[in-house]
This record gives sequence, C-alpha cells and structure tokens, in this order.
Amino acid sequence: MSAILTTGHGGFEVLEFRNNVKVPQPNSDEVLIKVLGAGINNTDINTRTAWYSKSVKGETNAKDSQGKDDDGSWSGDPIDFPIIQGADCYGEIVAVGVDVDAERIGERVLVRTMQQHPVGSRPYECWTVGSECDGAFAEYMVAYSDESFKIESDWTDAELASIPCSYSTAENLLERSDVKEGEVVLITGASGGVGSAAIQLAKRRGARVVAIASKVKADAVKEIGADEVINREDELRGTIENESIDVVIDLVAGEDWGDLLDVLIKGGRYAAAGAIAGPIVELDVRTLYLKDLVLIGCTFQDRKVFQNLIGYIERNEIKPLVSKTYPLENIVNAQKDFLSKKYVGKLVLIP
Repeated sequence: MSAILTTGHGGFEVLEFRNNVKVPQPNSDEVLIKVLGAGINNTDINTRTAWYSKSVKGETNAKDSQGKDDDGSWSGDPIDFPIIQGADCYGEIVAVGVDVDAERIGERVLVRTMQQHPVGSRPYECWTVGSECDGAFAEYMVAYSDESFKIESDWTDAELASIPCSYSTAENLLERSDVKEGEVVLITGASGGVGSAAIQLAKRRGARVVAIASKVKADAVKEIGADEVINREDELRGTIENESIDVVIDLVAGEDWGDLLDVLIKGGRYAAAGAIAGPIVELDVRTLYLKDLVLIGCTFQDRKVFQNLIGYIERNEIKPLVSKTYPLENIVNAQKDFLSKKYVGKLVLIP
C-alpha cells in the first residue's frame, strides 16, 4: 500500500511517501480500515517536530520548535520510528480480527483519536492514534474494533475525515468546562480546526461565543457562528471588559495568557488543549485564588465525547468545515499550508 512514513523527529525531510508498505493485518480485537480521508492536525506536526518535549519553550511553528530530547510524543515516551502518523481516520472496514463480528465488514467508521481501550480504560490515560500507534496517513490502517465508531451520514469522505481529532478535542473542552446555555464563552485560535469546531459546538449548547482570530478571517469566523470576533492583534484587556467571560477555551497560551484569566468572571472556568503561541506562561497566583478560578487541562476524553459527536453528525446538528483536500503524496504541501494559517477549518488528505 501507499503510506507516509515518519522516519524520526525533524522537519519535512523525515516524511517519506512510499508505495511498497505492507498492508497491516488486524489482531483478534482489531479491524482493518480502508482509509477514505485523513485530516491534518497540529498534533501530527507537533509529534513530528517533538514539540511536546520539555526542551521546547516556543510556539509550534517557530524555528526553535523542534525538541532535542526523546520525550516528544504525547505520552513523553520515545517513539519507535518509523511510524505512520495521522490522528484523523474516516474509512470503511474491510477485514476483522477473529474476535470481531464479521458483520462489521462494510461499515463506514470514524476512529477515536484519544483511545482508552488499549490502556485498559484507566482514567486520565490515553493511547493516541498516530503517536502511540500507526495512524491514517496510509491507504489502510488497523484500529481497535471498540474504538471504531459506525457513522451513517451523507457528508463527503473529506468532511467526515475532518472530525475525529479537532471536534473531539473541542467537545471535550466544552464538556470538561461544563459550558451551559446562556454562558459567554471566549475561544482563542478560533479559525483553526479545534477553534472553529468549538464555535459550532458551543453554539449548539446555547452559549454566546466571543472568538479571537485574525482580522482577515473575522467574517469567516462569524459565518461559523461566533457572535463577536476580537482581532488577535488587539490587546485583550482593552477590548473585553474584565470579569465578563464565563468560560475560556484556550488553544493558544503564549505571552498574553494572563489576560485570559483577567476577563473571566469570579468562579469562571479556563480549559486548555493547546499552546500554539508558546507553552510557557506567567501566572499571577493571586488572580487564580482571589477570583476562585478553575483551571482545566483537557487531553483525556470520556467515551461519551466521541459518542456525542457521532450523534451530532447523524442528526446534522453541526456542519463540516473543509477548506482544501490533497492527495496523500502531497502531505508536505498540506502541512505547509496548515502552518501558514491561511485557511479556516480543516485540510484533509485523500489516500
């Protein structure tokens, strides 16, 4: 089969397109999936560059964003290269392991990115597709049957492939921070895959959404559903009234991080699942305790998060946001376009 092999941590030079890779075979509790679409995500790039390493202090696309140690995976453990990355998988089951019902053959499925099955469903432990195991940047991949969710939808292959990582991350942020109808939610990085998903999902919950995005993307972000768009170049303190936001959904962090806590109400909630502007921030602990704030890190996802998404799609309660598609062999162009931040929503590879 054709596949993209990541041969080590590094730049685009470690991505190798090959058409002679052996098709994987499912173990007893796994299924073999013909990949019909694989979205591009920050985590694919961050894993390749070892940005998760504690040696990295800068933003995700900076020249110094490549880790220097072996702790560049989600888990912090060394990756056994080469690996097939790709956190998003939509496809069709074409074969099953001996312990899986053969009637699953022919099902169209979305594969959960942050998995519990392989780690015994222990709380706050995850197995990440494309990091701890091979992912979807290939014509075929294997996945645990229990983590492959049947989907019935008239969306295109590319549209369904845009969902697993970004939308589950966004739904998890909203679920963990308990966003309620009528609350005001501030979303950073609102034009990206997770941010644009969070806008839709927050509006679905009946929240009022204030989004932060570049000025040139403001109209597109409003079309997604944002009630107000703040120019990311403007100083937040001078634009949003202090203690006017119920929940902050943050994907950016960076040097202006403290402003996000200032605009939260007393008892407000802050939830993070990214730090594209840099992971090192300055915290005034007095703001934390004098305002009784709740800070939530969001990686682990309960199974119901992905089940929720399946329901939202099948009931057409959300809409896909695919900006561009690419053939598998054009992964470098796709990732360069992703890093350029020219697009709103998702970019998708079609094997």
